[in-house]
Amino acid sequence: MSLTRRAFGGLLGTVAAGLSVPAAQAAPARRPNVLIVLADDLGWADLSCYGSPHIKTPHLDRMAARGIRFTDGYSGSSTCSPTRLSLYTGRYPGRIPAGLEEPIEGPGAGLDPAHPTLASMLRSTGYTTAMIGKWHCGSLPSHSPTRSGWDEFFGNFGGSLEYYSKLDTEGRHDLYEGETPYEDLRYYTRILTERAVEFVQREHQKPWLLNLNFTTPHWPWIAEGDVQEARRIEGLLRTVPPEQKTLAMAHLDGGSVAKYTQMVEDLDRSVGEVLDAVGPDTLVIFSSDNGGERFSYTWPFAGIKGVLQEGGIRVPTIVHWPERLRGGQVSSTPVFTPDWTATVLELAGAQPMLPLDGVSLAGHLLHGEAAPARDLFWRTETQRALRRGKWKYYRAEDADLPFYRGRDLLFDLEADPREQANRALHEPALAAALRTAWEAVDAGLLPYPEGTR
Repeated sequence: MSLTRRAFGGLLGTVAAGLSVPAAQAAPARRPNVLIVLADDLGWADLSCYGSPHIKTPHLDRMAARGIRFTDGYSGSSTCSPTRLSLYTGRYPGRIPAGLEEPIEGPGAGLDPAHPTLASMLRSTGYTTAMIGKWHCGSLPSHSPTRSGWDEFFGNFGGSLEYYSKLDTEGRHDLYEGETPYEDLRYYTRILTERAVEFVQREHQKPWLLNLNFTTPHWPWIAEGDVQEARRIEGLLRTVPPEQKTLAMAHLDGGSVAKYTQMVEDLDRSVGEVLDAVGPDTLVIFSSDNGGERFSYTWPFAGIKGVLQEGGIRVPTIVHWPERLRGGQVSSTPVFTPDWTATVLELAGAQPMLPLDGVSLAGHLLHGEAAPARDLFWRTETQRALRRGKWKYYRAEDADLPFYRGRDLLFDLEADPREQANRALHEPALAAALRTAWEAVDAGLLPYPEGTR
């Protein structure tokens, strides 16, 4: 099945009704529980409610039908660690040294435990905080979620792991309870789902925040039951020279669209199990840390994970809160990862301890207020992007196409979501204004190390 022009237009359009709840609904008596679910390398159109022609995701479709589905939701960066840092801090990754690592690899770099985080700020107002799944914001002995505001942690520290053995790209075991190694050789997605359900079903005396960070559908392309292939990759991780271990984990000699489909559909079932366990007073935000990889379905966008084209940063984004939000809404309001930090802080009654780069959408979501007008900003070592309304400024020093490389480009995302028609020559003043706006933000961020830009 392929999307018709009319169907695709519907996906990108805004529902005429506002985002407010019925007036009869009163404010809740207590602050909401908060569940933030991050998929890993999930592409914008990998869910059936976003138009996937072959992947079936009934549980996330149900979440969207009962909540708000954003067509123009973005990640904070095009790679893993920077986006996670933007969620945990509510700020551009480039404001802290760890955010210059794209992504964090090996020991050393990581989120400074003294830096305020969503978890530490909520905990200071009485929330219980937990993280289950992938951290990827630094490694032991200097960095961990329990040093950055989370009361408890169960998961992996690094960027990827083999789903059964739990070996990372260094060939080391990477499954921890807090800061203590933990062994469970079952399929990782299943373990995380069980842990999340157990957490939300406890008798909590205080409101809670749970960051549930799946590694699905990140490589290696191992679905539940693929024990033989898992053992093959485990063997490589244990025996190949250090410089080849990342390549072994990247699974360049395996995977398929069918296997990727299995992984995404398993993610959908897992999210469904957790959704069934939470109550109507829980604010649930689902998104991805960046765009999809080589088996992902990202039509109509160009680009994949690692680039600032739409395919690398536009991601499925669904908000679900039955107690406060009217379901069945579709919004084309541009939003990105740091906005959810600001939004959750406001809803929880917590004051940010540092200026945020995200904006709170609480009034927009709950009361139908106009969405805050601002630019969305991204940068990597070699690329830059800024969105203002329907317009996007983009420059890539490392672009594959010669006529893109090192040039200021301007795209009308409403008319050209695939970013193929450069309008910079037609709108030179606008292109210059967006470049100036991007450079003004960039000037306030940490510089990359000499020679990288």
